[in-house]
Amino acid sequence: MAESTGLRQVMAGCTVLVTADRRAGELAAALERRGATVRHAPALSMIPNADEPALLAATRALLQAPPDVLVVTTGVGFRAWIEAADAQGLADDLLAVLGRARIVARGPKARGAIQAAGLQADWVAESETSAEVAEVLLGEGVAGLRIAIQMHGAGADGLEAALAAAGALVTELVVYRWGPAPDPELVRASARSAAAGEIDAVVFTSAPSAEAWLATADAEGVADAVAARCRDGQLVLAAVGPVTAKPVLRRGIEPLMPERGRLGALVRALVTHYEQIESVALGTVAGTLIVRARVAVLDGRVLPISPSGLTVLRLLARAGGSVVAREEVLAALPGDSTESHAVEVAIARLREALGRKDLVRTVVKRGYRLELGPQHS
Repeated sequence: MAESTGLRQVMAGCTVLVTADRRAGELAAALERRGATVRHAPALSMIPNADEPALLAATRALLQAPPDVLVVTTGVGFRAWIEAADAQGLADDLLAVLGRARIVARGPKARGAIQAAGLQADWVAESETSAEVAEVLLGEGVAGLRIAIQMHGAGADGLEAALAAAGALVTELVVYRWGPAPDPELVRASARSAAAGEIDAVVFTSAPSAEAWLATADAEGVADAVAARCRDGQLVLAAVGPVTAKPVLRRGIEPLMPERGRLGALVRALVTHYEQIESVALGTVAGTLIVRARVAVLDGRVLPISPSGLTVLRLLARAGGSVVAREEVLAALPGDSTESHAVEVAIARLREALGRKDLVRTVVKRGYRLELGPQHS
C-alpha cells in the first residue's frame, strides 16, 4: 500500500470509519495521507491460533499423510498457519509437503499469501467463495482424495461437509476465529454517528465484520437512517471485495467496491469516488465548495464551521444557487426558536467562518442563496 508523498488531499474533511481489527493502522494511514480523518471501531476481534494444540496436531498429521489437495481460504489464515508451524520448527517440512499438493486459493488474497510463502496456487476462485471451490472440486471428483482446508474465521461454511460427503478425507485447520468486538460501546456509538451524519464513509474488510457492524446498526435502531443516508449519497459503505460486500447488498445498499480485493485498491476506490464528487461540486465565487458530513471544504481549505453553520451551508448548497427561504433556514436550525433573529445570527456566523461575506447573499424579503461562479451562473 505504499503511496508517494505530496498526495493531493482529495479526502480533506472526510470522516472515515474503519471497522477492521487487523491491518487497521495501515488502512488508516493510507486514508489520512489523502486528508481523511479516521475513526476506528473494530466490529469484531480476531483470535489467532484459536486452538493451537489442535492446529499443531493437524499439521503433524499432514506431514505424516500429505494431502492431495490444499484449499487456502484466507491470506491471513494461511500466513498465520505457516508462522505457527515455524514456531514449532515445522515450517520447512510443511512447505515441502504442501508444494507437492494441488493448491486451491479462495480468492486473490489467499493466492498472494501462497505466493509469499514460495508456493504456487494451481487454481483461484475469483469469486472468493467456497461455493465456487466446491463446484470445481466436486466436478472433478474427490472420492478417496486427502483434502486439507485452512478454515476461515467464521468457521464451517459447508465446504468440508460437501467434500466429505463426496468421499474425500478432509482435514480441517482452524487457524483463527472471529471474536466479539474489543469495545462494543464504541461500535454502537459509531453506528449512531453514521446515522446522524457525522461519518462520510464506513470501510469493511471482511464479511463477518460488515455483518456485525450492520447488525449493531439494527440493534441501535438506526439501520433505516444509515440506509437513507446511503441512498442520498451522503454516506458510503465501502467493501474490499464481493464476499465482504454481501451483507451490505442484502440490506439493499450498493457498496463502493474496488476491482481487485486489496486494501490499496480499496483506498484508491475511495479516492476516486471523492475526486468525482469534487469534480461536480458547487463552483462559487470563492472557489469549489464541498460539504461533507462534519466539515466543509472551500477552495481546498477545511473551514472551521459549527454544526449549526454546517447545517445551514448544506441547505444552501443543496439549493444550488437558488433562494432558500428564511423559514427553511429557521426550520433547519437546532432548537425550536421561532425568532427571525436566530436566522440572522446563524447567517452572520456562517459568513464569518467562510471568510467571504459575498458568498452567502441576502435576497431581500425572500431569503438567502449562495453566489455561484461564472460557470454555474
